[in-house]
Amino acid sequence: MPSDDLSLDSGEGSVPVWAVFGDLMAGALGAFVLILVAALGMQMELTERLKTEQHARQEQTQRLQTLEQALAAPLAAGRVTLTDGRIGISGSVLFAFNSDELQPEGQQLLQSLATPLTNYLRERGEILMVSGFTDDRRMRQSRDASAGKFADNWELSAQRALTVTRALIEAGVPAGHVFAAAFGSEQAVASNADAAGRARNRRVEMAPMARPKRGPGS
Repeated sequence: MPSDDLSLDSGEGSVPVWAVFGDLMAGALGAFVLILVAALGMQMELTERLKTEQHARQEQTQRLQTLEQALAAPLAAGRVTLTDGRIGISGSVLFAFNSDELQPEGQQLLQSLATPLTNYLRERGEILMVSGFTDDRRMRQSRDASAGKFADNWELSAQRALTVTRALIEAGVPAGHVFAAAFGSEQAVASNADAAGRARNRRVEMAPMARPKRGPGS
Protein backbone atom coordinates (compact mmCIF):
# COMPACT_ATOMS: atom_id res chain seq x y z
CA MET A 1 0.00 0.00 0.00
CA PRO A 2 1.57 3.41 -1.04
CA SER A 3 2.57 5.84 1.73
CA ASP A 4 1.00 9.31 2.01
CA ASP A 5 4.36 10.79 3.22
CA LEU A 6 6.29 12.60 0.43
CA SER A 7 10.00 11.79 0.53
CA LEU A 8 13.19 11.95 -1.48
CA ASP A 9 15.13 8.78 -2.13
CA SER A 10 18.76 9.27 -1.03
CA GLY A 11 19.84 5.71 -1.63
CA GLU A 12 20.12 4.92 2.09
CA GLY A 13 16.68 6.07 3.06
CA SER A 14 14.10 8.65 2.29
CA VAL A 15 14.21 12.34 3.38
CA PRO A 16 10.88 14.10 3.83
CA VAL A 17 10.29 16.94 1.38
CA TRP A 18 9.15 19.22 4.16
CA ALA A 19 12.55 18.84 5.86
CA VAL A 20 14.40 19.90 2.71
CA PHE A 21 11.99 22.79 2.22
CA GLY A 22 12.50 23.85 5.83
CA ASP A 23 16.29 23.89 5.36
CA LEU A 24 15.92 26.01 2.25
CA MET A 25 13.61 28.46 4.03
CA ALA A 26 15.96 28.69 6.99
CA GLY A 27 18.88 29.45 4.67
CA ALA A 28 16.87 32.07 2.79
CA LEU A 29 15.74 33.66 6.05
CA GLY A 30 19.31 33.79 7.31
CA ALA A 31 20.50 35.44 4.10
CA PHE A 32 17.66 37.96 4.32
CA VAL A 33 18.57 38.82 7.92
CA LEU A 34 22.21 39.34 6.94
CA ILE A 35 21.22 41.62 4.05
CA LEU A 36 18.85 43.55 6.33
CA VAL A 37 21.53 44.02 8.99
CA ALA A 38 24.03 45.20 6.38
CA ALA A 39 21.50 47.64 4.90
CA LEU A 40 20.66 49.04 8.33
CA GLY A 41 24.37 49.42 9.09
CA MET A 42 24.95 51.31 5.84
CA GLN A 43 21.95 53.54 6.53
CA MET A 44 23.19 54.36 10.02
CA GLU A 45 26.67 55.10 8.70
CA LEU A 46 25.26 57.37 5.98
CA THR A 47 23.04 59.17 8.50
CA GLU A 48 25.99 59.74 10.82
CA ARG A 49 28.10 61.01 7.94
CA LEU A 50 25.40 63.45 6.86
CA LYS A 51 25.10 64.72 10.44
CA THR A 52 28.86 65.24 10.61
CA GLU A 53 28.92 67.11 7.29
CA GLN A 54 25.95 69.24 8.31
CA HIS A 55 27.62 70.09 11.61
CA ALA A 56 30.84 71.03 9.78
CA ARG A 57 28.92 73.32 7.40
CA GLN A 58 27.11 74.97 10.27
CA GLU A 59 30.40 75.43 12.12
CA GLN A 60 32.01 76.99 9.04
CA THR A 61 29.04 79.32 8.50
CA GLN A 62 29.14 80.43 12.12
CA ARG A 63 32.91 80.92 11.89
CA LEU A 64 32.60 83.16 8.81
CA GLN A 65 29.79 85.16 10.38
CA THR A 66 31.87 85.73 13.51
CA LEU A 67 34.83 86.85 11.40
CA GLU A 68 32.64 89.19 9.34
CA GLN A 69 31.31 90.77 12.52
CA ALA A 70 34.82 91.20 13.90
CA LEU A 71 35.95 92.95 10.69
CA ALA A 72 32.72 94.84 9.99
CA ALA A 73 34.31 98.31 9.98
CA PRO A 74 37.28 97.66 7.63
CA LEU A 75 35.07 95.52 5.36
CA ALA A 76 32.47 98.28 5.12
CA ALA A 77 35.19 100.80 4.31
CA GLY A 78 36.54 98.54 1.55
CA ARG A 79 39.99 98.41 3.15
CA VAL A 80 40.05 94.61 3.27
CA THR A 81 38.27 91.74 1.52
CA LEU A 82 36.98 88.50 2.99
CA THR A 83 36.78 85.45 0.73
CA ASP A 84 36.21 81.95 2.14
CA GLY A 85 37.67 83.02 5.47
CA ARG A 86 40.77 84.66 3.95
CA ILE A 87 41.33 88.33 4.74
CA GLY A 88 42.90 90.05 1.75
CA ILE A 89 44.83 93.32 1.64
CA SER A 90 46.12 94.84 -1.58
CA GLY A 91 49.89 94.99 -1.73
CA SER A 92 49.77 98.62 -2.86
CA VAL A 93 48.03 99.59 0.39
CA LEU A 94 50.77 98.01 2.49
CA PHE A 95 53.94 98.44 0.44
CA ALA A 96 55.47 100.47 -2.34
CA PHE A 97 56.57 98.53 -5.42
CA ASN A 98 59.37 96.03 -4.65
CA SER A 99 59.54 97.23 -1.03
CA ASP A 100 58.99 95.45 2.26
CA GLU A 101 58.61 98.64 4.30
CA LEU A 102 55.08 99.41 5.43
CA GLN A 103 53.47 102.57 4.13
CA PRO A 104 51.67 104.81 6.65
CA GLU A 105 48.27 103.71 5.32
CA GLY A 106 49.20 100.06 5.67
CA GLN A 107 50.55 100.57 9.18
CA GLN A 108 47.33 102.28 10.23
CA LEU A 109 45.21 99.52 8.70
CA LEU A 110 47.09 96.76 10.52
CA GLN A 111 46.78 98.60 13.80
CA SER A 112 43.02 98.81 13.31
CA LEU A 113 42.86 95.06 12.61
CA ALA A 114 44.92 93.97 15.62
CA THR A 115 42.23 94.18 18.30
CA PRO A 116 39.33 92.52 16.42
CA LEU A 117 41.66 89.79 15.15
CA THR A 118 43.03 89.16 18.65
CA ASN A 119 39.53 88.89 20.10
CA TYR A 120 38.46 86.53 17.33
CA LEU A 121 41.52 84.28 17.66
CA ARG A 122 41.18 84.04 21.43
CA GLU A 123 37.45 83.32 21.25
CA ARG A 124 37.90 80.60 18.64
CA GLY A 125 41.20 79.19 19.88
CA GLU A 126 42.70 79.66 16.38
CA ILE A 127 45.93 81.04 14.97
CA LEU A 128 46.51 83.46 12.10
CA MET A 129 48.57 82.63 9.00
CA VAL A 130 49.92 85.74 7.26
CA SER A 131 50.78 84.94 3.63
CA GLY A 132 52.73 87.05 1.15
CA PHE A 133 52.14 86.87 -2.63
CA THR A 134 53.66 88.61 -5.66
CA ASP A 135 53.07 88.79 -9.40
CA ASP A 136 55.19 86.65 -11.73
CA ARG A 137 57.66 89.29 -12.89
CA ARG A 138 61.25 88.50 -12.02
CA MET A 139 63.15 90.71 -9.62
CA ARG A 140 65.56 92.97 -11.48
CA GLN A 141 68.87 94.18 -10.15
CA SER A 142 69.22 97.93 -10.58
CA ARG A 143 70.69 101.00 -8.99
CA ASP A 144 67.52 101.27 -6.94
CA ALA A 145 68.41 99.77 -3.55
CA SER A 146 64.88 98.51 -2.96
CA ALA A 147 64.79 96.70 -6.31
CA GLY A 148 68.09 94.90 -5.70
CA LYS A 149 67.35 93.98 -2.10
CA PHE A 150 65.65 90.65 -2.84
CA ALA A 151 66.93 87.69 -4.82
CA ASP A 152 63.50 86.66 -6.12
CA ASN A 153 59.75 86.88 -5.55
CA TRP A 154 59.87 84.17 -2.90
CA GLU A 155 62.19 86.30 -0.79
CA LEU A 156 60.11 89.43 -1.33
CA SER A 157 56.85 87.71 -0.40
CA ALA A 158 58.46 86.14 2.68
CA GLN A 159 59.81 89.45 3.92
CA ARG A 160 56.49 91.20 3.38
CA ALA A 161 54.68 88.47 5.31
CA LEU A 162 57.20 88.83 8.13
CA THR A 163 56.79 92.61 8.12
CA VAL A 164 53.01 92.33 8.46
CA THR A 165 53.36 89.66 11.14
CA ARG A 166 55.71 91.83 13.21
CA ALA A 167 53.42 94.84 12.77
CA LEU A 168 50.43 92.86 14.06
CA ILE A 169 52.44 91.65 17.06
CA GLU A 170 53.57 95.19 17.82
CA ALA A 171 49.92 96.30 17.58
CA GLY A 172 48.85 93.75 20.20
CA VAL A 173 48.30 90.36 18.54
CA PRO A 174 50.00 87.74 20.77
CA ALA A 175 53.10 86.31 19.10
CA GLY A 176 51.84 82.77 19.70
CA HIS A 177 48.68 83.51 17.70
CA VAL A 178 50.28 84.47 14.36
CA PHE A 179 52.90 83.16 11.91
CA ALA A 180 54.16 84.04 8.43
CA ALA A 181 54.19 82.11 5.15
CA ALA A 182 55.45 82.94 1.65
CA PHE A 183 54.05 81.85 -1.72
CA GLY A 184 55.90 84.07 -4.18
CA SER A 185 54.05 84.22 -7.50
CA GLU A 186 52.21 80.96 -6.83
CA GLN A 187 48.43 80.87 -6.28
CA ALA A 188 47.67 83.90 -8.43
CA VAL A 189 44.11 85.23 -8.20
CA ALA A 190 44.22 87.02 -11.56
CA SER A 191 46.09 86.92 -14.86
CA ASN A 192 49.62 88.33 -14.87
CA ALA A 193 49.19 89.40 -18.50
CA ASP A 194 48.17 92.96 -17.61
CA ALA A 195 48.89 95.57 -14.96
CA ALA A 196 45.49 95.24 -13.29
CA GLY A 197 45.90 91.51 -12.83
CA ARG A 198 49.44 91.83 -11.54
CA ALA A 199 48.28 94.42 -9.01
CA ARG A 200 45.69 91.97 -7.67
CA ASN A 201 48.30 89.25 -7.33
CA ARG A 202 50.58 91.48 -5.26
CA ARG A 203 48.80 91.02 -1.96
CA VAL A 204 48.93 89.84 1.61
CA GLU A 205 46.32 87.45 2.99
CA MET A 206 45.53 86.60 6.59
CA ALA A 207 43.71 83.34 7.27
CA PRO A 208 42.55 82.19 10.73
CA MET A 209 42.98 78.44 11.06
CA ALA A 210 42.75 75.68 13.63
CA ARG A 211 45.69 75.43 15.96
CA PRO A 212 47.72 72.28 15.21
CA LYS A 213 47.28 69.54 17.78
CA ARG A 214 50.37 68.62 19.71
CA GLY A 215 51.36 64.99 19.76
CA PRO A 216 52.59 63.08 22.80
CA GLY A 217 55.83 64.46 24.16
CA SER A 218 55.71 67.61 22.02
